[in-house]
Amino acid sequence: MAHASTLEVLYHAHHNWLNGWLRRRLGCPHNAADLAQDTFMRVLTARETPQINEPRAFLTTIAKRVLCNHYRRQDLERAYYEALAQMPELVAPSEEDRAIILQTLVELDELLDGLPRPVKRAFLLAQVDGLSYGEIAQALGISIATVKRHLNKAALRCYFAL
Repeated sequence: MAHASTLEVLYHAHHNWLNGWLRRRLGCPHNAADLAQDTFMRVLTARETPQINEPRAFLTTIAKRVLCNHYRRQDLERAYYEALAQMPELVAPSEEDRAIILQTLVELDELLDGLPRPVKRAFLLAQVDGLSYGEIAQALGISIATVKRHLNKAALRCYFAL
């Protein structure tokens, strides 16, 4: 109960400030409001309630992470829609399938976050492009043994996320 009380005080004291801080960075009041809420949701769903000595610095740190995820999602969406634009219209997925695929890509990106870039790349080449170990090794300029290690590392990340 103390966590909810602390969060309520934090929210009432700093929500408007955080919303303004995000609005200045995004230039969009709607996205700023959404990301401010996401920031407080992260605080609410945290495993532990930290001792907050500098509330604005604390919120800024979390909001920067939320903002970074927002930009990553935008980049991912842009790349996905560019790839769709290259597809012949007859094989392009339906709007519903596009939404499902995009959501899956976002979740996969979040899941693989923190893995080294070559590990992510090898995993995506295997899972999305369907390349064999040999083809991945050739594409990345690494050995097949390294490809196997990369794919095992990514698979472990996926397994433990479940």
